[in-house]
Amino acid sequence: MGQRKFAVTPGFGVGGTVFSPKQLAAIGGIADRVVDVEMTGFKQLYVTAEEERLSEVQEELKAAGLQIHPAGFVTKSLIACQFCRGAEEAGLDVARALDLAIAGIAVPSPLRIGYAGCALGTSEPLLKDIAVVKMKDSYDLYVGGEPKGIKAELAKLLLTGLQAEQLIPAFTRLIAQFQEHGKRKESYRRFVQRFTLEKLREAAEGAAGDISSQAREA
Repeated sequence: MGQRKFAVTPGFGVGGTVFSPKQLAAIGGIADRVVDVEMTGFKQLYVTAEEERLSEVQEELKAAGLQIHPAGFVTKSLIACQFCRGAEEAGLDVARALDLAIAGIAVPSPLRIGYAGCALGTSEPLLKDIAVVKMKDSYDLYVGGEPKGIKAELAKLLLTGLQAEQLIPAFTRLIAQFQEHGKRKESYRRFVQRFTLEKLREAAEGAAGDISSQAREA
Protein backbone atom coordinates (compact mmCIF):
# COMPACT_ATOMS: atom_id res chain seq x y z
CA MET A 1 0.00 0.00 0.00
CA GLY A 2 1.10 3.55 -0.69
CA GLN A 3 0.96 6.78 1.24
CA ARG A 4 -1.51 9.66 0.92
CA LYS A 5 -1.15 13.29 1.95
CA PHE A 6 -4.06 15.51 2.97
CA ALA A 7 -4.55 18.95 4.51
CA VAL A 8 -5.98 19.71 7.93
CA THR A 9 -7.25 23.06 9.23
CA PRO A 10 -9.42 24.19 12.15
CA GLY A 11 -11.09 26.78 9.92
CA PHE A 12 -11.14 30.34 11.18
CA GLY A 13 -13.13 32.73 13.32
CA VAL A 14 -12.76 35.79 15.50
CA GLY A 15 -9.16 35.52 16.65
CA GLY A 16 -7.95 33.88 13.44
CA THR A 17 -6.98 30.28 12.66
CA VAL A 18 -7.04 28.74 16.13
CA PHE A 19 -6.67 25.09 17.15
CA SER A 20 -8.65 24.12 20.25
CA PRO A 21 -7.08 21.91 22.94
CA LYS A 22 -9.39 19.08 21.79
CA GLN A 23 -8.14 19.45 18.22
CA LEU A 24 -4.50 19.47 19.26
CA ALA A 25 -5.13 16.36 21.35
CA ALA A 26 -6.68 14.68 18.29
CA ILE A 27 -3.63 15.53 16.19
CA GLY A 28 -1.38 14.15 18.93
CA GLY A 29 -3.55 11.06 19.13
CA ILE A 30 -2.90 10.10 15.51
CA ALA A 31 0.83 10.82 15.65
CA ASP A 32 1.86 7.18 16.02
CA ARG A 33 -0.30 6.14 13.02
CA VAL A 34 0.94 8.65 10.44
CA VAL A 35 4.20 9.14 8.58
CA ASP A 36 4.58 12.85 9.34
CA VAL A 37 2.78 16.14 9.99
CA GLU A 38 4.02 19.22 8.14
CA MET A 39 3.29 22.88 8.85
CA THR A 40 2.61 24.78 5.62
CA GLY A 41 2.39 28.43 4.62
CA PHE A 42 -1.31 27.98 3.80
CA LYS A 43 -2.43 27.92 7.48
CA GLN A 44 -2.90 24.19 7.00
CA LEU A 45 -1.16 21.10 8.32
CA TYR A 46 -0.22 18.42 5.79
CA VAL A 47 -0.63 14.91 7.19
CA THR A 48 0.90 11.93 5.39
CA ALA A 49 -0.57 8.54 6.25
CA GLU A 50 -0.49 4.99 4.93
CA GLU A 51 -3.52 4.38 2.70
CA GLU A 52 -4.88 1.58 4.88
CA ARG A 53 -5.10 3.99 7.83
CA LEU A 54 -6.26 7.05 5.93
CA SER A 55 -9.99 6.76 6.67
CA GLU A 56 -9.65 6.09 10.39
CA VAL A 57 -7.19 8.95 10.86
CA GLN A 58 -9.36 11.42 8.94
CA GLU A 59 -12.51 10.40 10.82
CA GLU A 60 -10.82 11.00 14.17
CA LEU A 61 -9.71 14.45 13.08
CA LYS A 62 -13.18 15.30 11.75
CA ALA A 63 -14.72 14.18 15.05
CA ALA A 64 -12.61 16.84 16.78
CA GLY A 65 -14.05 19.52 14.47
CA LEU A 66 -11.10 19.72 12.09
CA GLN A 67 -11.59 20.22 8.36
CA ILE A 68 -10.03 17.82 5.86
CA HIS A 69 -8.99 19.08 2.41
CA PRO A 70 -6.97 17.63 -0.46
CA ALA A 71 -3.29 18.54 -0.68
CA GLY A 72 -1.40 19.49 -3.83
CA PHE A 73 -2.64 21.36 -6.89
CA VAL A 74 -5.92 22.69 -5.49
CA THR A 75 -7.36 25.93 -4.20
CA LYS A 76 -6.29 26.17 -0.57
CA SER A 77 -8.69 26.89 2.26
CA LEU A 78 -9.25 30.59 2.81
CA ILE A 79 -6.33 32.43 4.42
CA ALA A 80 -8.25 34.88 6.54
CA CYS A 81 -7.55 37.70 8.97
CA GLN A 82 -8.30 37.61 12.72
CA PHE A 83 -11.64 39.47 12.35
CA CYS A 84 -10.50 41.97 14.96
CA ARG A 85 -13.39 44.30 14.10
CA GLY A 86 -15.88 41.64 15.09
CA ALA A 87 -17.63 38.86 13.20
CA GLU A 88 -20.43 40.97 11.72
CA GLU A 89 -18.44 44.07 10.76
CA ALA A 90 -15.57 42.04 9.27
CA GLY A 91 -17.88 39.65 7.40
CA LEU A 92 -17.09 36.32 9.07
CA ASP A 93 -20.19 34.60 7.64
CA VAL A 94 -19.28 35.80 4.14
CA ALA A 95 -15.74 34.50 4.53
CA ARG A 96 -16.96 31.09 5.72
CA ALA A 97 -19.37 30.79 2.80
CA LEU A 98 -16.58 31.71 0.39
CA ASP A 99 -14.24 29.15 1.97
CA LEU A 100 -16.87 26.43 1.64
CA ALA A 101 -17.37 27.27 -2.03
CA ILE A 102 -13.75 27.44 -3.17
CA ALA A 103 -11.57 25.16 -1.02
CA GLY A 104 -10.19 22.00 -2.62
CA ILE A 105 -10.87 22.68 -6.33
CA ALA A 106 -8.33 21.10 -8.71
CA VAL A 107 -6.27 23.75 -10.54
CA PRO A 108 -3.04 23.86 -12.64
CA SER A 109 -1.03 25.02 -9.63
CA PRO A 110 -1.93 25.65 -5.96
CA LEU A 111 -4.06 28.77 -5.39
CA ARG A 112 -3.79 30.88 -2.25
CA ILE A 113 -7.07 32.67 -1.59
CA GLY A 114 -7.00 35.57 0.89
CA TYR A 115 -9.65 37.42 2.88
CA ALA A 116 -9.32 40.62 4.90
CA GLY A 117 -12.20 42.03 6.91
CA CYS A 118 -10.99 45.62 6.60
CA ALA A 119 -8.42 47.79 4.83
CA LEU A 120 -5.78 47.03 7.47
CA GLY A 121 -5.27 43.75 5.61
CA THR A 122 -3.57 41.86 8.43
CA SER A 123 -3.89 38.60 6.44
CA GLU A 124 -1.68 40.18 3.72
CA PRO A 125 -4.32 39.83 0.98
CA LEU A 126 -2.23 41.59 -1.67
CA LEU A 127 0.32 38.78 -1.48
CA LYS A 128 -2.27 36.14 -2.39
CA ASP A 129 -3.22 34.78 -5.83
CA ILE A 130 -6.81 35.94 -5.45
CA ALA A 131 -8.05 37.99 -2.51
CA VAL A 132 -10.96 40.02 -1.25
CA VAL A 133 -10.87 43.00 1.10
CA LYS A 134 -14.01 44.20 2.87
CA MET A 135 -14.40 47.97 2.57
CA LYS A 136 -17.22 49.06 4.90
CA ASP A 137 -20.34 47.77 3.10
CA SER A 138 -18.74 46.35 -0.06
CA TYR A 139 -15.80 44.24 -1.20
CA ASP A 140 -12.77 44.78 -3.44
CA LEU A 141 -11.30 41.90 -5.43
CA TYR A 142 -7.57 41.54 -6.20
CA VAL A 143 -5.58 39.07 -8.32
CA GLY A 144 -1.98 38.12 -9.04
CA GLY A 145 -0.08 38.63 -5.80
CA GLU A 146 3.29 36.88 -5.47
CA PRO A 147 5.18 36.77 -2.13
CA LYS A 148 8.15 34.65 -3.22
CA GLY A 149 11.43 35.49 -4.92
CA ILE A 150 13.28 38.72 -5.64
CA LYS A 151 10.48 39.72 -8.02
CA ALA A 152 7.69 39.61 -5.45
CA GLU A 153 4.65 41.57 -6.54
CA LEU A 154 1.45 42.96 -5.02
CA ALA A 155 -1.91 41.84 -6.38
CA LYS A 156 -3.75 44.14 -8.78
CA LEU A 157 -7.22 45.53 -8.12
CA LEU A 158 -9.66 43.68 -10.37
CA LEU A 159 -13.12 44.76 -9.20
CA THR A 160 -14.36 47.18 -6.59
CA GLY A 161 -17.67 47.75 -4.83
CA LEU A 162 -18.91 44.14 -4.98
CA GLN A 163 -21.73 43.00 -2.73
CA ALA A 164 -21.45 39.86 -0.61
CA GLU A 165 -23.67 37.77 -2.89
CA GLN A 166 -21.46 38.60 -5.89
CA LEU A 167 -18.24 37.23 -4.39
CA ILE A 168 -18.74 33.49 -4.83
CA PRO A 169 -19.83 33.78 -8.50
CA ALA A 170 -16.87 36.08 -9.25
CA PHE A 171 -14.37 33.78 -7.48
CA THR A 172 -15.85 30.69 -9.10
CA ARG A 173 -15.52 32.24 -12.56
CA LEU A 174 -11.90 33.26 -11.93
CA ILE A 175 -11.02 29.75 -10.77
CA ALA A 176 -12.79 28.26 -13.81
CA GLN A 177 -10.77 30.51 -16.11
CA PHE A 178 -7.55 29.26 -14.50
CA GLN A 179 -8.71 25.65 -14.82
CA GLU A 180 -9.48 26.11 -18.52
CA HIS A 181 -6.64 28.36 -19.66
CA GLY A 182 -3.85 27.90 -17.09
CA LYS A 183 -0.80 25.78 -17.83
CA ARG A 184 0.43 22.98 -15.60
CA LYS A 185 2.60 24.37 -12.77
CA GLU A 186 2.08 27.94 -14.04
CA SER A 187 1.90 30.40 -11.17
CA TYR A 188 -1.27 32.43 -10.96
CA ARG A 189 0.67 35.66 -11.33
CA ARG A 190 2.11 34.46 -14.64
CA PHE A 191 -1.33 33.32 -15.72
CA VAL A 192 -2.75 36.80 -14.99
CA GLN A 193 0.03 38.40 -17.01
CA ARG A 194 -0.45 36.03 -19.93
CA PHE A 195 -4.24 35.84 -19.96
CA THR A 196 -4.48 39.60 -19.16
CA LEU A 197 -6.19 41.48 -16.38
CA GLU A 198 -8.80 42.76 -18.82
CA LYS A 199 -10.06 39.28 -19.76
CA LEU A 200 -10.23 38.24 -16.12
CA ARG A 201 -12.08 41.43 -15.21
CA GLU A 202 -14.59 40.81 -17.98
CA ALA A 203 -15.16 37.23 -16.80
CA ALA A 204 -15.57 38.18 -13.11
CA GLU A 205 -17.78 41.17 -13.94
CA GLY A 206 -19.98 38.92 -16.04
CA ALA A 207 -20.47 36.47 -13.18
CA ALA A 208 -21.10 39.24 -10.64
CA GLY A 209 -23.43 41.02 -13.08
CA ASP A 210 -25.53 37.88 -13.54
CA ILE A 211 -26.20 37.81 -9.80
CA SER A 212 -27.09 41.53 -9.77
CA SER A 213 -29.55 41.03 -12.64
CA GLN A 214 -31.21 38.11 -10.86
CA ALA A 215 -31.54 40.18 -7.68
CA ARG A 216 -33.18 43.05 -9.58
CA GLU A 217 -35.61 40.70 -11.33
CA ALA A 218 -36.53 39.07 -8.05
